[in-house]
Amino acid sequence: MAVVSWMEILLLTGLVVGCYWNSLSCGFVFDDVSAILDNKDLRPATPLRNLFLNDFWGTPMAEERSHKSYRPLTVLTFRLNYLFSELSSASYHLLNVGLHSVVCVLFLRFCRLFLDKTSSLVAALLFAVHPIHTEAVTGVVGRAELLSSIFLLAAFLAYTRSNGADQSIVWTPIAVTVVLVAAATLCKEQGITVIAICCVHEVFVAQGFTLPMLLDTLLQVLRGKDGFPYAVLQTLLKLIVLIISTLLLVIIRVQVIQSQLPVFTRFDNPAAVSPTPARQLTFNYLLPLNAWLLLNPSELCCDWTMGTIPLVESPLDLRNLATLAFYSLLGLLAFHSLRHSHSSAKTVLMALSLIVLPFIPASNLFFPVGFVVAERVLYVPSMGFCVLVAHAWLPDLFISWLMIGVLLATHAVKTFNRNWDWESEYTLFTSALKVNKNNAKLWNNVGHALENQNNYEKALRYFLQATRVQPDDIGAHMNVGRTYKNLNKSKEAEDAYLVAKSLMPQIIPGKKYATRVAPNHLNVYINLANLIRTNDSRLEEADQLYRQAISMRPDFKQAYISRGELLLKMNKPLEARDAYLRALELDSTNADLWYNLAIVNIEMKEPSEALKNFNHALELNPRHKLALFNSALLMQESGEPRFRPEANRRFLTYVQEEPDDANGYFNLGMLAMDANENTAAERWMREAIRLQTGFRSALFNLALLYSQSRRELDALPVLDELLRHHPEHVKGLILKGDILMNHKKDTQGAKVCFQRILRMDPTNVQGKHNLCVVYFEERDLPRAERCLEETLALAPHEEYVRRHLGIVRSKMAAMSVAGQPLSPASAEGVATKKNVRKSSSAESLSGGGNSQSELLDDGQADKQQRTKSKSTKEIKDIEKKRAAALKRLEEIERILSGD
Repeated sequence: MAVVSWMEILLLTGLVVGCYWNSLSCGFVFDDVSAILDNKDLRPATPLRNLFLNDFWGTPMAEERSHKSYRPLTVLTFRLNYLFSELSSASYHLLNVGLHSVVCVLFLRFCRLFLDKTSSLVAALLFAVHPIHTEAVTGVVGRAELLSSIFLLAAFLAYTRSNGADQSIVWTPIAVTVVLVAAATLCKEQGITVIAICCVHEVFVAQGFTLPMLLDTLLQVLRGKDGFPYAVLQTLLKLIVLIISTLLLVIIRVQVIQSQLPVFTRFDNPAAVSPTPARQLTFNYLLPLNAWLLLNPSELCCDWTMGTIPLVESPLDLRNLATLAFYSLLGLLAFHSLRHSHSSAKTVLMALSLIVLPFIPASNLFFPVGFVVAERVLYVPSMGFCVLVAHAWLPDLFISWLMIGVLLATHAVKTFNRNWDWESEYTLFTSALKVNKNNAKLWNNVGHALENQNNYEKALRYFLQATRVQPDDIGAHMNVGRTYKNLNKSKEAEDAYLVAKSLMPQIIPGKKYATRVAPNHLNVYINLANLIRTNDSRLEEADQLYRQAISMRPDFKQAYISRGELLLKMNKPLEARDAYLRALELDSTNADLWYNLAIVNIEMKEPSEALKNFNHALELNPRHKLALFNSALLMQESGEPRFRPEANRRFLTYVQEEPDDANGYFNLGMLAMDANENTAAERWMREAIRLQTGFRSALFNLALLYSQSRRELDALPVLDELLRHHPEHVKGLILKGDILMNHKKDTQGAKVCFQRILRMDPTNVQGKHNLCVVYFEERDLPRAERCLEETLALAPHEEYVRRHLGIVRSKMAAMSVAGQPLSPASAEGVATKKNVRKSSSAESLSGGGNSQSELLDDGQADKQQRTKSKSTKEIKDIEKKRAAALKRLEEIERILSGD
């Protein structure tokens, strides 16, 4: 086996870097979004075992919506990328470029087995720059092809060492081969085909058999004239080991997908659901089409589904000539290579093996796949193509050098320019539309890209064009509906959803629904229900839609989740709990479901159960932001000191996840206030105010903190800021008036505060009473008397007002007897009634977080955020503080009486 030199490695690596360096500026596009951005299996918080339980996209293999693509080793490399750079796309692209360089070097080593040194280098150079590889290299999900190819080539190279010098079997390379084949298969399914390539190599290259020799040997054995030669027995033994290994891998693979094929729609692969002969003619026509892409990669497209390639419906279709020519050429090459034993025939045979065998799983000839044509699946077959080109190349002719130089240069430039198409989803799909305008999916995807930029008007035009290109495309009508909804055109959105719904298979009453429907199409029921439920008079209608989706697919988890939230809105917590429990039966590892169940428990006044379910959610996802926040809030509201450390830890984790959310810092401040940690409380409140200017609750509680810490003068500028943003804040006005009265002796300022309260609410007893105290401080006893009489009329059952009125009248009588003027008069020691408090109830909750619910279209899970309301414990606290305030009034009475 010829050795690959360092100069050749550097040459190949340099060429790959030169062609693909601009891919580092590309983002996550197309399938990368599902495999990287939306895949929870990449996150460190997800258990590693999930990689071996879920498919390539992070969906449990047991679910019908799973793509059944089992590639845990590829996902593991994504996870390593995430560990080092999280979602920085450049690192993912850099690793892909490095892996492609490794494949090129291994491929050169492969070529050296069958080609001379110069021709093998030409084959490797052509492979390095071929534009058909941009999808596999520049598309991050193409890493499955790269990794699988590395292990495929390594497995083959290991197998070539299984023959000893005396033609004996060397078992160690065979064992290594089996392990490498398993690794290749765990990167991508086509990796298992290397075993077939090894079999071809063993029979026709290593043992030197030709097809006539095999047939002759078989006839001799069948006629009983001779037994199997020793070389044939050795070959059979090795082949049996390889075949048994293959069968074991296939059995394991079938067990992993639970004997279920993925569900594809007719839009993914129209020929798969077409009748005979259109299905067979179309699938066979795809073979020369793929070959043409290898020969002339001038028009590349990221998506070849739907109407890209019209069906070949008749034997008279002229495209059948291309199919016939392809099979004729392939047959001639195979016939030539199988009949002769010279090195050229062996080279051609191995090249054909690389072209044909790895392509069979994606060919649609034996079972349907989820695409019509995919450029990335030509990554390994292109190796065989490059071997054929290099084998046919004549290095002795100058014109051959010129042609191969031009070919390499043009391919390199094409590859470099093609990389720019993958820069963003918009550039990728608009470039695809230049090649093919009959694919509704491409129009939809350009619309999605514009939608992500909040350019809804322009996105709508693309979605509408998709419905014109493919009028029966359910997804396109759903996209139109969602965009109308984003444009606040509810009527048009509902009409679009109803069109999509009408295209769904209809349920016949009394008959079992047996049609397999793609789960994403069932989202039309979810999206329509989510739209109409905004109208409270149509909640029952929305519930009917959820139940209809469940009747079509009893395992449709999203329908249970959305229905649970609706039932909660309809004040049916028991039914909501049942819906979430049913969803948990389908997916007990879904942290969002445990979180939503906890919300139901809160509505049902079951705080202990709620906390238990919040903890379930956090066990599954320790960084679940809503569960962190609301469980900590629940602990805080309980008022139990034993919960404070854990509540504090969860709020701290929450602010690490959401460093710009002022609510997290505010609640940390409230916890610190509860624990009398005033310095920490001040720091957290200040941070909350910095992040959210005019944060009502944080400003008030910070002022209250200063007041309770005997820093009343520090509280005044905070109260001024509070009242600048919220001039109607009654408690802020009361606190400010109290400080001005009792600490700055500014009765005029205090009077202004209390009068503002009464202008907003003339029936406010507390503001009215405190204004009466101001009149008393100003020694205007008649006015204080009238004021207290008015206050008593507002609150005839408030005993302290009655007592104060009696004290003022007694004071007036005494002064009259003494001949002293009643207005103004001297009075000391009367303090305003200060009934403000520090708590996390009504005041702290008024600004303490969002209480909205998000309903995402396209079947994404609904995540409820709970409303923070007063607890029974807090109401009791209010009463206690009220009693304390009344006790203080008694002291005021004694002062008044004494004066």
